[in-house]
Amino acid sequence: MRRARSTAVLAMLLAGAIGVIASTQTWIDVTLDDGAQQTLAVPGAEALPVLTPLSLAALALGAALSIVGPVLRYVFGALGVLIAALVGVGTAQLLVSPPVSATAATVTDATGISGTDAVGSLVTDLSLTPWPAVTLLAQLVLAAASVFTVVTARRWASGASRKYRTATEAGADTGRPHDAIDSWDDLSRGDDPTA
Repeated sequence: MRRARSTAVLAMLLAGAIGVIASTQTWIDVTLDDGAQQTLAVPGAEALPVLTPLSLAALALGAALSIVGPVLRYVFGALGVLIAALVGVGTAQLLVSPPVSATAATVTDATGISGTDAVGSLVTDLSLTPWPAVTLLAQLVLAAASVFTVVTARRWASGASRKYRTATEAGADTGRPHDAIDSWDDLSRGDDPTA
């Protein structure tokens, strides 16, 4: 099941990275009725404020998933589904009907006019770029990877790989007598050296 772990980790990392990249890209082009028909670019982080922090969380989950034990695999899988749902629903709402409120911060920065009604009266056209659709696809990948993690987590190899384990943990006979340092190592692992 080594391939299952790698697949889940890579898919989560990919989805998180796409979310972070998408947060810096233009999601909505806004045309204003200000006489000059000025067009403003609204980045993903302003159109969907939860995009950046939740995408960073997905990246962290993917990185941590490569080293956690069985219980945390289930927790991380559930968190991945939750992140995918939150970002996916927000992105889908923008795709179906982009609200003027998603552009309010950018319009206010450019014009100094604030308030949803005032901004709405200035906006004549909203056009979406491909980035919301790309982000939605990334969230579907994240959801699939998270569900895959929950379904297959029990069958993944547990514990650290052999190259990170000590000779005693690996069950190898060191060929030398047990000394004080070995006793401290036993205590560190939770074993009673006097037993």
